[in-house]
Amino acid sequence: MEGCLFCEIAAGDRPAFVVHADEAAVAFLDTRPVFPGHVLVVPRPHVPTLHDLAADVVGPYFRLVQRIAGAVETGLQAQGTFVALNNRISQSVPHLHTHVVPRRKGDGLRGFFWPRTKYADDAQARQYAEAITATLNG
Repeated sequence: MEGCLFCEIAAGDRPAFVVHADEAAVAFLDTRPVFPGHVLVVPRPHVPTLHDLAADVVGPYFRLVQRIAGAVETGLQAQGTFVALNNRISQSVPHLHTHVVPRRKGDGLRGFFWPRTKYADDAQARQYAEAITATLNG
C-alpha cells in the first residue's frame, strides 16, 4: 500500500535491519526498541489488523513469530521474550505487526504499562463472556 512504512520495508524500498525475509513475511529490528533486539514481524501484503489476515496465513505467520521469539532468546541470550500486537489502538503503523521483545529478569518492564481491573462480580464477567461467545458462534 502506498505510503505504508512497513509495506516499503517489505518491498525493500526503505532500509531496515532485516533478520528474516521470505515470500510471506519480513522480520526486522524496531527503530524505537523497548530493549535492543526488539523485532517486528510483518506480513508482506498490506494487512491492517489481525482479523484482516487471511485464515490460511495465520498459522504460517505465527509459526514465524514463534521462530523469531526462539531466535531472539537464543541469539541474544535472553531469559525470555514478550510477544504482542495491537489492533488499531496503539498501532503506530496501520499494518499488522507483532512485537518480539527480549526479556531479562529485572529489566524494568512492568506489565507493559497495562492497568489491571477486576470484574464487579461473576455476573458481570459472565456477561462479557457471553457477548464474546455469542459473536464467535453467531
